Amino acid sequence: MAIKTTAFGYPKIGQHRELKKAVESYWNGEITQEEMIKKTEELNLQRLKKLKEANLDYIPSNDFSLYDFILDISTMFDVVPDRFRKIEDPIDRYFAMARGTKDAIACEMTKWFDTNYHYIVPELTGRFKLVKNRPLQSYKWAKEKLGIETKPVLVGPFTYITLGKVYEKQPNSLLMHMVKADESEKFRYLVLELASLYNIMLKELEEAGVKAIQLDEPALVLNRTDQQIQTLIDAYKEMTLGLENIEIHLHTYYESIDHYEKVVNELPVHAIGLDLVVNKENLQNIKKYGFPKDKKLIAGIISGRDPWKVDYKETLKTIEELSSIVEENNIILSNASPLFHLPVSLTTEKGHLDERLIQLLSFADERLEELKTLKEIINDKKEPPTQKLQALRDEFKNEKVKKSIKEIDENNIGRKEPFIERYITQIEQMKLPKFPTTTIGSFPQTKEIRQTRAKFRRGEITQEQYETFIKEQIEKAIKIQEEIGLDIFVHGEFERTDMVEFFGEKMEGFAFTKNGWVQSYGTRCVRPPIIYGDVSRPRPMTLKEILYAQTLTEKPVKGMLTGPVTILNWSFYRKDIPKKEIAYQIALALREEVLDLEKEGIKIIQIDEPAFREGLPLKKEKQEEYLKWAVNAFKLTNDQVKKETQIHTHMCYSEFNEIIEWIYAMDADVISIEASRSKGEIIEAFENFNYDHGIGVGVYDIHSPRIPSVEEMLQIAERTAQVIDKNLIWINPDCGLKTRKWEETIPALKNMVKVAQILRQKYGATYDWGTLLNKQK
Repeated sequence: MAIKTTAFGYPKIGQHRELKKAVESYWNGEITQEEMIKKTEELNLQRLKKLKEANLDYIPSNDFSLYDFILDISTMFDVVPDRFRKIEDPIDRYFAMARGTKDAIACEMTKWFDTNYHYIVPELTGRFKLVKNRPLQSYKWAKEKLGIETKPVLVGPFTYITLGKVYEKQPNSLLMHMVKADESEKFRYLVLELASLYNIMLKELEEAGVKAIQLDEPALVLNRTDQQIQTLIDAYKEMTLGLENIEIHLHTYYESIDHYEKVVNELPVHAIGLDLVVNKENLQNIKKYGFPKDKKLIAGIISGRDPWKVDYKETLKTIEELSSIVEENNIILSNASPLFHLPVSLTTEKGHLDERLIQLLSFADERLEELKTLKEIINDKKEPPTQKLQALRDEFKNEKVKKSIKEIDENNIGRKEPFIERYITQIEQMKLPKFPTTTIGSFPQTKEIRQTRAKFRRGEITQEQYETFIKEQIEKAIKIQEEIGLDIFVHGEFERTDMVEFFGEKMEGFAFTKNGWVQSYGTRCVRPPIIYGDVSRPRPMTLKEILYAQTLTEKPVKGMLTGPVTILNWSFYRKDIPKKEIAYQIALALREEVLDLEKEGIKIIQIDEPAFREGLPLKKEKQEEYLKWAVNAFKLTNDQVKKETQIHTHMCYSEFNEIIEWIYAMDADVISIEASRSKGEIIEAFENFNYDHGIGVGVYDIHSPRIPSVEEMLQIAERTAQVIDKNLIWINPDCGLKTRKWEETIPALKNMVKVAQILRQKYGATYDWGTLLNKQK
């Protein structure tokens, strides 16, 4: 009798971002496709060796991807939009779906549950075909290279269809007959159709000798209807039909599962994975309802989402509780959620981070070691390590900051003047035309910029030399914006590496890793800050660069800040301090910066909140509490500015329908949103709500290198003009331009300005305040 272990979602980017370097080198024509494949296979082999060394009983495979694991499934089952089918090479077609081409708009991208990972949204037309058994290929490859048995991992059909978008009216769609059917019927049809192909895939795996496969179904933690759960069960009956010698391990994470009793008792699977870290609900359900004796429990007892070291005493107590209900032989210890949310290893941080903080941290490699240690403690009666975690945490307290939080009156947060009074004053003061144009904030971070920043950080150039270089970049950006003809300028953010890292480095209470990279999407990686203590602002953070940019032009230059909710959600934050309290600490620090910018004459201040929706709890019954304090945190940053100061915010790749009233409650003068990849569909949320504040429409997708035409952008702008008051519409890209090249950025922005000019010719260039005032009444 012994407890077993497994792990899943180990980071695929490499400790030094080897994936990014290999794939982008191929995109840039610097290496061949064969060379890229060779480099990425070497990276994957290194991952498998680490997993093997962790003494896992179930080693995962098929969890490596060149871009996105959902896109992998789409191409595996031939869910390829027609606009990409003329691309013959499968790898080039794969990348085209993610990034677009000059002839084809990229597939939509959105957030993966409540995380900062982004996936490529499947375009579902009912056409499925198993063209490549990726799990089988991965299993065979691992066996050939290392001689090991692995457990292929794949997102299950229930979650895949949940995350897709149905296009029943597209040409060649097999769903044309279901146009009038309700969403639950379409959902059931699609899940069952795909389940039949999963059955074929599973039979091929079984025939090849695969002992177990892990199917991830995190969609089960969302609020599910009885009908959806029945669809799940029927799908798994279809999938497992005729299977005898392969175990199906169904894994869930990020929250407690809905319909616990029905799922664990009726699903025809051999093991079920539950997240026991996110909260106590799954554990409470196990205690209350028990766990079936004929199934294995994959106990997610160490976090895959935050980097705080496992508390062995508390974790062993949880395992002991489980063992009183489930036989030890049927317990498999695991990470609670995918490890790709963590950096690869702490090894490069020793000597860089505070030693006290190092003692509190655990990244992906350390998580594997923790699983190994727990297994040894239980099976081999090894003594648990001695820990003093709370004593270390207490060393980072700031009583002054805590006192300021207690003094906040949550019932009296927000600007005093009504929006319409503010907006008219702001537009007239800045003498803006109708349909004003601007960008979201950042401009291309060229190789020269990255190299110069690296030299400065290594001490190879002086502070004065670096600041002179940054000024030169700002001058170039202002000149380009003048030539393009934009109405509101930005300084370009050339001094910033990352929109969260930059601010965290300038606040107290944040720590920054040397090499703690985490995948955000594709080859895009970020280094999340670690909020280890109470947060404050010791000195101004952005004034120097923004004020310099403003001296170069008569046009208004926006102050650019990252909002408190985004800084919080894109950081690794303390779990022993309420999330709301940390958000308020950050908000008060940002408020000081906002007031300094206003004092120096900056007329527009943009406080970006792209992660506002991302932090929304997955369970509906928990969402209101989060939304209340998230809105308050944003409003705290700007509730003391004058009515003449225009506050912008930016949000991207979010489903707004369910939270539109809370976005409205943020009371930003202008919100800019993504509207290109979703083909303008996002505007429906604002239309249905009758949104009556300024709205900047993201008319082109900056995540793709293609240059959009005037016609494409105009179509989205016109779609917006049909439902939003024309006095409130702004024209902008859908996100910052940091990852693009100047040769892509300049022509795209020129086309965007032409769109605004066409709109002004058609609808007039001057504001009609009378119409707007009547609508506001």
